[in-house]
Amino acid sequence: MPAKVRTIHRLRLALFLALFAAVLPGCSTLEGFFDNSRATHSTTALPADGQPLAEPLSRNFFVLASPQDSIVGELQLVRINEGDTFSDLAREYGLGYDEIVDANPTVDPWIPAAGTPVLLPTQYVLPDAKRRGIVLNIAAKRLFYYPDAADGEPQTVLTYPIGIGRVGWETPLGSSTVTAKARDPHWYVPISVRKEHAAAGDPLPSVVPPGPDNPLGRHVLKLGMPGYLIHGTNQPYGVGMRVSHGCVRLYPENIESLYELIAIGEPVAIVNQPHLLGRRDDQLFFESHPVLEDHALDTEQHIAALTKSVSDGGLSPLAPRKLEARLLAIADNAYGIPTRLRRGKGDEYFEEALLVRNTVEPDPNAPTLSEVREIMDAMPAEEAATAN
Repeated sequence: MPAKVRTIHRLRLALFLALFAAVLPGCSTLEGFFDNSRATHSTTALPADGQPLAEPLSRNFFVLASPQDSIVGELQLVRINEGDTFSDLAREYGLGYDEIVDANPTVDPWIPAAGTPVLLPTQYVLPDAKRRGIVLNIAAKRLFYYPDAADGEPQTVLTYPIGIGRVGWETPLGSSTVTAKARDPHWYVPISVRKEHAAAGDPLPSVVPPGPDNPLGRHVLKLGMPGYLIHGTNQPYGVGMRVSHGCVRLYPENIESLYELIAIGEPVAIVNQPHLLGRRDDQLFFESHPVLEDHALDTEQHIAALTKSVSDGGLSPLAPRKLEARLLAIADNAYGIPTRLRRGKGDEYFEEALLVRNTVEPDPNAPTLSEVREIMDAMPAEEAATAN
């Protein structure tokens, strides 16, 4: 392999290793990257090889057929190509890293075998909040934006994966507005962040200018909550995880699109809803996400309240006791997938998913697995030579 290409590969690998070894600059660090100890769902209804492939659905834009509906999108299924990672699939199909890991607990997210079917959780229960402006559900790690609809036109919604505040730097809940916007912003590093980095031996300047080293990316929406922003990132692989110092980050291409749509004064609601009931075509669904460890929630008590609400409203085909047991099972698995609540049916996610074409473009500079092993084997020897 040419020395120049090997250098590129080495730098890419070093970047990935650094993500796990240190606190990243700005609003970022990574937690739980390799946590794959989740319960599994059935894969008995996998599609046969050779089945026709559909084109992927819209990543972000959805139309609500009825004001009573609270579910958008459809599940999709894609087969892994050689060299794909979950981070590649997540960005290509409008998902965050945690979303795709939660939906596929038995698949290695970094070295999945070619041909492995991966469920894309591209169906979403809308948060229980007013459908106006921006709604952030930090439990689902997703942003929903409801543009104003013209008279007689159906409501539309755009949704994007987000990175949120890590433990100790939680993204706040509540209501706010967008108070300012900026392209190519300077980052005025908070004193608390500078102290943290200084203690870790990684001092930061008081101001980071626009450019590739700026963790805010190229677009920023300032919130009325002092110190909190919705922004892009120079580390897109952290989108969909708990990575920030409390700010909300999006993929660069997503914040660029959203930035053009948002006006000063746009309302913003930040909620924490890991358990979501939704309806579509008079059918009831339940979607569950892992409860954030720093947001106390009595799941059994919450499920009991949801069961009573649904049963009292006559919305469930299941008897209250069976409904409660079903909701608890879904909450415990926390796949982040809307599950239809009905009699005599299991979790037929793979059977109901649309098999789509894998549109991930191979990165010509990405190292192969054998090259990664070569580089990792060579690193200790090079470090020893440098030390001498």
